[in-house]
Amino acid sequence: MTKTITINSSGMTIAEVVAVARDNARVEISSTALDGMRATRRHIEALAGGETPVYGISTGFGALANRHIAPEDRVQLQKSLVRSHAAGVGAPVEREVVRALMLLRLKTLCSGRTGARAELAETMAAVLNAGITPVVHEFGSLGCSGDLAPLAHCAMVLMGEGRAFGADGVERPVPELLAEAGISPIELREKEGLALINGTDGMLGMLSLAIFDLEKLLDHADVIAAMSVEGLMGTDQVFRAQLHEPLRPHPGQATSARNMFAALAGSEIVASHRVGDDKVQDAYSLRCAPQVAGAVRDTIAYARSVAERELAAAIDNPVVLEDGEVTSNGNFHGAPVGYVLDFLAIAATDLASISERRVDRMLDRHRNSGLTPFLAADAGVDSGLMIAQYTAAGLVSDCKRLAVPASVDSIPSSAMQEDHVSMGWHAGRKLRRVVDNLRHVLAIEYIGAARCVELRAPHKPAPITGAAIAKLRTKVAGHGPDRFLAPELEAAAELLR
Repeated sequence: MTKTITINSSGMTIAEVVAVARDNARVEISSTALDGMRATRRHIEALAGGETPVYGISTGFGALANRHIAPEDRVQLQKSLVRSHAAGVGAPVEREVVRALMLLRLKTLCSGRTGARAELAETMAAVLNAGITPVVHEFGSLGCSGDLAPLAHCAMVLMGEGRAFGADGVERPVPELLAEAGISPIELREKEGLALINGTDGMLGMLSLAIFDLEKLLDHADVIAAMSVEGLMGTDQVFRAQLHEPLRPHPGQATSARNMFAALAGSEIVASHRVGDDKVQDAYSLRCAPQVAGAVRDTIAYARSVAERELAAAIDNPVVLEDGEVTSNGNFHGAPVGYVLDFLAIAATDLASISERRVDRMLDRHRNSGLTPFLAADAGVDSGLMIAQYTAAGLVSDCKRLAVPASVDSIPSSAMQEDHVSMGWHAGRKLRRVVDNLRHVLAIEYIGAARCVELRAPHKPAPITGAAIAKLRTKVAGHGPDRFLAPELEAAAELLR
């Protein structure tokens, strides 16, 4: 049964964004939200009928805000705004990103603060429910005045114009897609073109998806790191609770240490060298795993707090206040979202980095506690996981470049009216690639750690790490002669996905 998400005037959750964007949940608009939209629309229509210049209703946009638009031209003004702002270039962005940004713009329309008609919101909901996905391009947003170009490409489809994919992923003429779904193109009226494009929805959608993915990956990362500790004959004693929260009360660190300690409980491998081991301390990549993963957890928690505040926001300019006043503001600036998108990219990159270091350690016969070079079946004839580590290193190097913040950059636009921009869209695009890279690096560690643990037979792994290995073996074969490795790396990444 398809899940349904009800949109009202009070915002939404990250889980709801993911459900619609990725899992095709249907959306419906509450009657309360529709009534609220109708009430604020009356204020817009009263202003539209007057001669007093009001930004977004009877004036031009950006640097053209001082141009007064005659009443007979104001509907055309909204259409022209959307057409001119649909100026993206580059490859189409992912379907889930487009659906997320459409949903979040719909959420803001339903707040009743944009002055858009209820019919406009209902049309956008219908497009989402029909699985129609506008073609949105990689480049076009500066993350200020909203994600203008990406949102304008979506608005074009509501007008029966532009480009879009059907529910089957095939691009077809927009009028044909709308007609097939029983949707009539909407004619934009005063304020509505601006209301459709003036928000942080693209960057917020990417932030929501990344938080959802990273929170899941962190739990996998803890178990995989524990497998590496187990396979490399490390100790579990550094993960004891009394060494973490009482001494260094970072909540993420305590969680990751608890996860790793639990994952190693009952391990015959760990027990086999608890007495008589000549190693004084494990390497940092093993011993400090919860400190790094925990810091990533705390970073995600902060990012979630920012995302949740933004999900409760109504971003538009101008905005309709509760008393009916229509006033300009700067809430469309993407700085709060852009900063945490960059912050997450930095944290996720470091998690990938420490994971790759454990992979390198398990392949080096001088550091892997007696295992074969590169975990090969017949070292020399076989190369084992030698080049898988190269792949992990390349992914980490890519992450390091992508971790350079986008939000510290700004290029003035609109004849210096928009003289400071957030670049939040670019921060979001980078983060998506970092998350994907991290997933693949962890997949490589997963495969390597599983080999290490299995090579410690007859000693048995812990129940939790053993279960993780058993799950991997449903998709990836165990230790043996060299074989085509790329499909196995992808299969492990898909398990983590």
